Amino acid sequence: MSASNRSSRTRQRAWRRSLVALAICAIGTVGAGTPVDAALAAEKMRPVVEDPHYGDSLFHFYQEHYFSSVTSLMVSQHFNRVAKHVDEAEVLRGGLLLSYGLHREAGQIFAQLIEKSAPPAVQDRAWFYLAKIRYQRGFLVQANEALEKVGKNLPIDLEEERVLLHANLLMAQEAYAEAAKVLASLPKNHSASQYVRYNLGVALIKAGEVEDGTSMLEQVGRGRGTDEESRSLRDRANVALGFAALQQQRPDVAKIALERVRLTSMLANKALLGFGWADAEAKNPRRALVAWNELAGRSSSEAAVLEAKLAVPYAYTELGAYGQALDGFNTALDKFDAESKALDESIAAIRSGALLTGLLDANPGEEMGWFWNIRTLPEMPHSDHLAQVLAQHEFQESFKNYRDLNFLGRNLQTWLDKLVTFEDMLANRRKAYAQRLPRILEAARSQTGQTGLGALQKRRDTLAQDLARAETQLDATAFADTKQADMLTRIASARETLKRNAADPTLSEAAEQLRRVAGALTWQLSQDFPTRLWEAKKALTAADSGLAEAREREAALSRAQVEEPARFNAFDKRIADLAARIRALIPRVAALRGEQQIHVQELAVAEMVRQKERLGDYATQARFAVAQLHDRAHLAQEAEHAKQP
Repeated sequence: MSASNRSSRTRQRAWRRSLVALAICAIGTVGAGTPVDAALAAEKMRPVVEDPHYGDSLFHFYQEHYFSSVTSLMVSQHFNRVAKHVDEAEVLRGGLLLSYGLHREAGQIFAQLIEKSAPPAVQDRAWFYLAKIRYQRGFLVQANEALEKVGKNLPIDLEEERVLLHANLLMAQEAYAEAAKVLASLPKNHSASQYVRYNLGVALIKAGEVEDGTSMLEQVGRGRGTDEESRSLRDRANVALGFAALQQQRPDVAKIALERVRLTSMLANKALLGFGWADAEAKNPRRALVAWNELAGRSSSEAAVLEAKLAVPYAYTELGAYGQALDGFNTALDKFDAESKALDESIAAIRSGALLTGLLDANPGEEMGWFWNIRTLPEMPHSDHLAQVLAQHEFQESFKNYRDLNFLGRNLQTWLDKLVTFEDMLANRRKAYAQRLPRILEAARSQTGQTGLGALQKRRDTLAQDLARAETQLDATAFADTKQADMLTRIASARETLKRNAADPTLSEAAEQLRRVAGALTWQLSQDFPTRLWEAKKALTAADSGLAEAREREAALSRAQVEEPARFNAFDKRIADLAARIRALIPRVAALRGEQQIHVQELAVAEMVRQKERLGDYATQARFAVAQLHDRAHLAQEAEHAKQP
């Protein structure tokens, strides 16, 4: 099993860990930019988010809505809404693009961040992720170059992943001895190292270094499985050990390894088949029948079960039970024929689109991305045929691409519908503008007439002149209120009356009283003069502000008569352009979806065809065995007749 053929669950966990580490690397800065250790768990982080739009993208990220996260982030970057998180946003965007398999774009982002002279710890993380991206996509030379630039600033978890990546790169270049030395630095109980040891063991055996490869597999096969994943890997290692021993004609060693495989594991069928062949190799066909009869009674969807249907009559042949052997071969032929017809039905259902439609309906997902996986099988004529198909890494990735294209098609159609809504909103705004403009212009004209801004400005200027004169001449009477002004008028009238009757001696006392009242009023006005002068100046300033605001509104109204229709036209053009782009993209996405559907279906059909070819080989072997039995029986009859007198 190569690294790329790990279980979907394992790959999902690894990529989630990588993407979360990228996010932590992006948001985990303290003070003046000191990187926070990427090994810290995401839920323990308390990042300081200074730009709300960046926080919105992080919210979608932690909700596992990666499409919404990356799209909102890119929009915010376009409008410069994440100015305080420029580098962090780029790292997060690179990680999100990486989760969709856009390794080139993600690689460019990380390379640009490295060129910006980031701190050593950030540079090491970036080089590590670049190496990982390139390795995943098969760019081994470039991955090596990036890995060689990783320093000693990685946290513990990433350092262990770096060792594993280094070992995988060496194995990909068939440098198995060097890979073994690199792996020796990992702890024996490291879960991920067990996968690499298994891969290395298989590779060493294939390279002819059987002893070293067997030793590696023994370490895994004898390990203590702490969970289902490690136990499954242990079973796989023991099956590999067993069949390697069979190829070396060491049946006893093969049985020891195969006995360690659990009967309930996914590899139990292969183990039973190998166990039977080990007994057959040891010239004990009777014991081989025990394992093969158990295996032959299981589902015929696996190659091991089909082979057991041939192995059982073969064992009867070795025991001399030719009648049972003949019945067994004929029964196997009937089973092969029925299975071949079932495969034809499955192929027809797959090509009709039932498989992909059923997978999408049975496994709905909110958004696209690598972290979505198949949990429920669809209704199919023979769903047991799907196990081998769905186990293929290429099928899984191709189906994700098909699902993502479906998501994009729906997303584009949704946005096209939204643009229709935007067109209606724009039409309503145009209508409201057309209805309100005449009323606003009429009100504006009434304000710019004789009683409008011009008249108000003249009144303001007159008041300013009066205020300046009163301040210069210290004229307190200019600020007299209504009551005081009335008193001043009455005093002036009384003085005129006294002046006309100045000869009357009886009015002398009244004149004295008038003098005292006038003095008291003058004194009061003088006392209030500074306060009233300040209040008048304040009121004049407020009037100036009001007039300035009125002029700005008048200018804005003039501009709006020109700019608002232009804005409407700009929005109209933008909506039309976006609608045209979306309408152009929809058929392209539909065409790609159709091509991808054919590609995914043909991948599944190819596996079915391989199973049919395998059935054909088995059927040929069964017919040849039946012919041999008939020939043997015919020769026996001829010999019997020859003995008769």
